[in-house]
Amino acid sequence: MKWGILGTSFISGVMADAIKGDAQSELYAVAGRTEKTLNEFAAQYQPTVTFNSYDALIEDESVDIIYIALPNHVHHEYVIKAAQKGKAILCEKSLSVDMEKTDAALAAVKKAGVFFAEGLMYLNHPLIASLHKELANGEIGEVRSIQASYIAAIDQFVNPESKGALYNLGCYPMSLIHSVAQQQFGESVFENLQISAIGRRGHDGNICESSAMMRFNDSFTAQIHTAEDHGLKHGFTILGSKGCITLDTNPWLPTEENRFTVEIYETSKREVKVEAQGDGFHYQVRNIRQAVEQGNKELAAPMATHQNSRVIMKLLTDWEQAASA
Repeated sequence: MKWGILGTSFISGVMADAIKGDAQSELYAVAGRTEKTLNEFAAQYQPTVTFNSYDALIEDESVDIIYIALPNHVHHEYVIKAAQKGKAILCEKSLSVDMEKTDAALAAVKKAGVFFAEGLMYLNHPLIASLHKELANGEIGEVRSIQASYIAAIDQFVNPESKGALYNLGCYPMSLIHSVAQQQFGESVFENLQISAIGRRGHDGNICESSAMMRFNDSFTAQIHTAEDHGLKHGFTILGSKGCITLDTNPWLPTEENRFTVEIYETSKREVKVEAQGDGFHYQVRNIRQAVEQGNKELAAPMATHQNSRVIMKLLTDWEQAASA
């Protein structure tokens, strides 16, 4: 299966390694607009061909799967172009920066009948399946609330047009809140969401830090926090009526060894270890390649389906609106 990568950023290199690590995948093509960066990328990762035009790579009939590793605000443009050429598509998160662009991208995918996935790579990892299995056994009782936070000092690396911390980092805890809420309560839980938030703007005018309180129904709430101008720290705790689950290792960058703790209030505590063959990118490449081979148009839960990606984007845009008030 031949992959083509649009963009030569850090994340493109991480994905290039993952593609090269899959025996049935080939790093066939990379496109970049800066000759020096493209040449350096090609020297390191050895694609079969390089292009100095994104459109030229999309036009190449040899490419089976296109990975869009460009800034958030142009994702929709290249999703639409790739879909119109009949390509399978992996688009880096966040899918877009507003609902109009999101819906245009997903409509193009549906019209063309092509495979599409958003690059929430961690959802492909066995850690998430293990977490869902643990929740399903009911040991912590009814899920009542989630506390989630992700901060990382990445603001010097991001494109200002990508709309700041909510779309660059907040998408990770928000998508995991979505995953847990969907499993526990079904799709209807997102219909009557109430959200209040505060935000702080950075030097580029975007929200660089924000905290939000979300009320999904009469018995389930979530608190979420993100910042992109300081630190490196993750936090994710699911609070139930009888106990809680705390993700000890970073759930958004899972590796070969992962841990979470299941605690029954004032009674017991046990550690769950989840071993894996690789990181989230390793599983993402494998799952997408297999899905395309099988003729599927999207990944299966707990990975993000097309509808999941739309709901997550709606949660992010609602958060932005609340934090901007």
